This record gives sequence, structure tokens and C-alpha cells, in this order.
Amino acid sequence: MYRVMIADDERIERLALRKSLSKHMAEVCEIYEASNGREAVRIYEENQIQIAILDIEMPGMNGIQAAEEIRRRDPECCIIFITAFDAFDYARKAIRVRAMEYLVKPYEEEEFLNVMEEAVRLTQKRIAGQENGRSGARPAGGQFTDGTEENGTFTGEQEEEESQGRLAAVSHRIASYISMHYMEDISMQDAARAMNYAEAYFCKLFKQCFSCNFTTYLTRLRMEEAKKLLACPTVNIKEIGEAVGYSDSNYFAKVFRRYLGVSPTEYRAKQSKNQ
Repeated sequence: MYRVMIADDERIERLALRKSLSKHMAEVCEIYEASNGREAVRIYEENQIQIAILDIEMPGMNGIQAAEEIRRRDPECCIIFITAFDAFDYARKAIRVRAMEYLVKPYEEEEFLNVMEEAVRLTQKRIAGQENGRSGARPAGGQFTDGTEENGTFTGEQEEEESQGRLAAVSHRIASYISMHYMEDISMQDAARAMNYAEAYFCKLFKQCFSCNFTTYLTRLRMEEAKKLLACPTVNIKEIGEAVGYSDSNYFAKVFRRYLGVSPTEYRAKQSKNQ
């Protein structure tokens, strides 16, 4: 079981997130709740939380401040921010504490679950690395920069790329990169570095281009490619999972079932019957 904390000062928001996790991920998540940032840090310390879901706007200590405290103690905890404000300054601060993802309300449940499944996968990978005597953690400082001027403004070049005339070209570049690498273990940070974008800026730009976050876009693409491969009866499920970026066949089957409502085997049988 992975220890997951939901920190939000609004009880109804905590209940909604708990309900979603209990419905779709109860078998892998042990859920804790906090109503403010200070309580979140305390619960993190007492229970060695592995995945922290933090609302940014909380009284007293906010989500960013809580994340900074958690990050000082643990460079590897998966941090997911949730906020009602789509502000670039928030996104930049989220990247500075190396948040895994930044969700803006209102978001689709699918988007949240995609992010959670990726957080579980990364946590599982980290644990496996530790058991093998090596840590998958990234350095806590220096490596992650937001690429903006000190006053928080974009450079000239970045403002120019936000123009509608170039947004389509940027979208094509990003989509092309992902289509070439979706079968690999890639993250939003990997894509940003490969395309020479600051991570905070890339996060904002990606949502402008595709109206969803990187994890959701990647999962949808992988599932669509898996559907195509399942049309070939001679390729087994494990090989298909590996071909679309999932080394763990059980994890692939779980993501596929949530995306399409049936397992890969059931989907293949249904398609064969229809044909």
C-alpha cells in the first residue's frame, strides 16, 4: 500500500478526492487527510507519506510552504498541487519544489487519476531502486530552474511563442516529440529539457496547446496505440504493454481497463467478435 495524503481546507474537496481514490485505487492507496499546511507537514512526518496532494490556497501555511517543508525532509516524495487559480507564478513555484504535477480546478476525474497512477508508478520505481541499492532521486537544488526573469516575467522570445501564430507550430513540435518517445519512460520534465524549455513555462505552454496536462495526454496516446496493437492476435498483452511504455503488464492492464472499461484481453476478444 502506498501512503497518500490529501491536504485541503475544504472538507467537501477532501471527500471528493478520497471518494475517487477509494473507488479506483483502494487496493494500492492508504489515504490520510489534512485540513491545512501545518497539519499536512505533521501527518507527512508521522506517517512517512509517499504521495502528497496539496491544495495551494490553505490558511496559515499554504500548500507551497507545506511542500517546501516536505521537500526539505524528503527529496523523493511525489507532490501534486491542486488549485483554483491558473497563475503562472504558482506554476513556477510548483516547479521549484519539483512538484510532479499541477492541476487546475475544475479538472476531469480522468486527469486526476492519470496523475495518481503515474505517482504510484514513480513511487514503486523509487522503492525498487532503493531495494537494489540505488536511489532514483534527483538532486534537490540547482538542476531545476524556471527560466524566467527575476521579476517573474517571460523573456521576449517566450512572449513571442505565446502568440497564436506560433502556437500551432509549437503544438506540432511537442506532439511530434511525444509520438516519437511515448514508448519510453518519459516525463514532463524530460520533454521540457529535450525541447529546451524551462519546466514552468513548458507546463503552462502544454496546457495552452492541448487543454490537458502532460500525463493525461501521454496516457491517452498510449491507450490509443495499444488499441491498434491489440488488433493483431499474434502479439501478446505483455509485449503490447512494453511497446506503449509500460514495463509492468499488470499496471498496463489496470490503466487500460480504467481508460476503456475492459481489460486488454476483453477488448481484443470483443473486437475479434465484431470483425
